[in-house]
Amino acid sequence: MRNPLIAAASLVLIAVMAGCSAAPAPAPVAPPSGDAGHGEVAGARELAEPALHLATVSADGEVAHLDLLDERSDVIARVEPAAEVITDGRYLFAIREGAVTVIDSGVWTWSHIDHFHYYEAPSRVIGDVKGRGVATVVPGETGTGILFDDVAVLLDSPALADGDIVERFRVDVDEHDGLVVPLAAGALVTAPDADGVPQEVRVMTAAGEESGRLPCARAAGTITTVVGVVVGCADGALLAVGGDATDTERIPYPAQAPSRAVEFAARKARPSVAATTGGSVFWVLDTRARRWTVWDAGQQIVRATAIDDADDRMLVLAADGSVLVMADGAVVARTAPLVAESLADDETAGHVRFVVDQKRAYLNGPKERTLWEIDPADAARIARVFTTDDEPLHLAGTGR
Repeated sequence: MRNPLIAAASLVLIAVMAGCSAAPAPAPVAPPSGDAGHGEVAGARELAEPALHLATVSADGEVAHLDLLDERSDVIARVEPAAEVITDGRYLFAIREGAVTVIDSGVWTWSHIDHFHYYEAPSRVIGDVKGRGVATVVPGETGTGILFDDVAVLLDSPALADGDIVERFRVDVDEHDGLVVPLAAGALVTAPDADGVPQEVRVMTAAGEESGRLPCARAAGTITTVVGVVVGCADGALLAVGGDATDTERIPYPAQAPSRAVEFAARKARPSVAATTGGSVFWVLDTRARRWTVWDAGQQIVRATAIDDADDRMLVLAADGSVLVMADGAVVARTAPLVAESLADDETAGHVRFVVDQKRAYLNGPKERTLWEIDPADAARIARVFTTDDEPLHLAGTGR
């Protein structure tokens, strides 16, 4: 079985629309009738603030939704046990052998460049996308990329709001560990050599036609920032700042760089991202400045994510289960080991992860049956602790 390489992409809205209303009143209001866009769908209500939730999925497929405002937790779905779960801030993609189940969490944020609109609607299971093997999934604003063992699929993301799974293309590929990375128009699809190692990315139209190729040796990892779409390559990053990959740039690693980045993570729609390497160091990629910086946590780390706040803080999960807050390359705060038991178990270690907002960060401990809310700006203070009935094996943030 192919190892799943899961990448989560932040949403970037690049269209500017005229005639948007001012901030909503301080109570839920119905979406304006006849007003196209603004992120609303039939049956949704507009809110005065984001309906931030934590979604957890247990080993047996129970999907729980924790409201971070009133701390109420509800079961919103039951799915087949998942190898991995990711989100785009609204939809949950539960990945298992041979299928990806799409779940609408019912809460989301719509960006209007200079302000936001917030919505809530009933949650539901939309359906499955089928294929061979354990897929990689990369969500995007207009499309969601799915790579099974031998086929690349691009879903129409707006159709999901209507409860429909629409495949914009499904094309055969040679089997390899790779990615389908959605762009505003079309997608990038990794292409392997004779040994099954990705060496290029194919530029695909939304109809599934190849329009060109770009070199990207050993492509792995992707993220979307406010600047553009990043794909990790052996020698640096490929940055697509145009909607159809006609405007791409390369951000090479500095000379004598340590190990390459293998996984990108950051707060949604920010320019800077963190990228782990598998050791004690991690990269910080500033996509606005087109610059890599290497940071050293001084101990083995498991994950790193960029908060990208006013102090450029980074959040790091150390191998001993503690959470480190770093700024200017130095550790400025540290928690006690929170998830040591989960990291010591091979079945749960790979599923411990962060969800990061502007002011708070969240961490799941499957074996500890606990979720922690952490304040990175206040010496990594534990602000709240949530206990769960089942192991929160998978964690995702929704309403963002």
